[in-house]
Amino acid sequence: MGSLKATIVATRQAAMMKDDLVINRRIRILRAELKFTFVRSSGPGGQNVNKVSSKAVLRWKVVATKSLPAYVRERFLTKYARRINEEGELLLTSQRYRDQPRNITDCLEKLQAMVVAVTTVPKQRKATRPSQGAVERRLKAKRETSRRKKIRRTRPTDEE
Repeated sequence: MGSLKATIVATRQAAMMKDDLVINRRIRILRAELKFTFVRSSGPGGQNVNKVSSKAVLRWKVVATKSLPAYVRERFLTKYARRINEEGELLLTSQRYRDQPRNITDCLEKLQAMVVAVTTVPKQRKATRPSQGAVERRLKAKRETSRRKKIRRTRPTDEE
């Protein structure tokens, strides 16, 4: 009975591993570029934690990928530089669930969200200056605040 369950899990993993990860219409990460390993999860869970390797570790060689356009890859490397190791691999882990297929899916969702975050080009900031009226209103408000505080500081003397 145990071997049947292992076969079902292996079949499910194989089915999940064959599809590419679609980010948007133009970007698709090839499944062959993604490497999964499995280790034992940490935290509570009783005897199951000590027996089952359900934590999924995703490794993706970002610097060598052909799946991302060059400008997206550069933005990804700068934004997530702290999560990329010396070999140029992104490491993502998931141990949220108690079974491998759901942790694999969670890793893929995290990766998809990270790539989507860098696909949009950041807007260039246009330098602007405040209008003359805005400057005058700000200075007037500062003078009024200063006057109010000055009144509070000076105490009237009792002349009785």
